[in-house]
Amino acid sequence: MPIAHHPLITEFPEHRELIHSLKEESAHFQKLMDAYEDLDKEIFRMEEGIETPADEVLTDLKKRRLDLKDQIAGMLRGAEASA
Repeated sequence: MPIAHHPLITEFPEHRELIHSLKEESAHFQKLMDAYEDLDKEIFRMEEGIETPADEVLTDLKKRRLDLKDQIAGMLRGAEASA
């Protein structure tokens, strides 16, 4: 199975414009996005074998990425509802 990045634009393609707007308007949203993208890149390196951590480390990072994705999704839903 090919290993792929999980960029937010791919995860939320219907919110492309909203993601762009929130990045510019909200420092907190930008911070969440940066953290998500950094984790996604780190996980990708591990899955590709560039870095070789213990399985628990990779699992923990994936859980953290999912938590960030949930927070971002919540902000997108909130912004969409108030628009």
